[in-house]
Amino acid sequence: MPVSGSGSKAGQSTKRIWIARVLVALVFAINVQCALQFILWPGAYTAAYQVEGASAEVIVRTVGICFLMWNATYPPVIVRPDRYRVLFGVVLVQQAIGLVGESLLLAGLQPGLEVLASSIARFVAFDAAGLVLLAIAFLLSRARKAPGTNS
Repeated sequence: MPVSGSGSKAGQSTKRIWIARVLVALVFAINVQCALQFILWPGAYTAAYQVEGASAEVIVRTVGICFLMWNATYPPVIVRPDRYRVLFGVVLVQQAIGLVGESLLLAGLQPGLEVLASSIARFVAFDAAGLVLLAIAFLLSRARKAPGTNS
């Protein structure tokens, strides 16, 4: 009975898919953890975003809810990154939009908002790293064309 060794094309493909799953799941887990912290303990983050008053916690919770919405696309991609290519493309675009948007916010901040700038800079760094990990996962999970085929 033939056994697929680690050097077989099927074994390599399976390994690439699992690496892609882990990379996407890592970004997803960190995103969801952040979202849940914002939703469950918004008071811990109001100072970092320089918001105060009665609406401050609502603002932070709203950001957490937006994070959860943003991540609704991840679970199918984690399960089958090789199959849900269009959805995976959406995940990449979402991550790029977050990175560009946060970078523009950071660049446009007025002097005197150092605490806010520091908070946004952390999101820029995470989204940049997340985009790199997601892009690697996207490339790893793409279908390999068999030699001598046109499909």
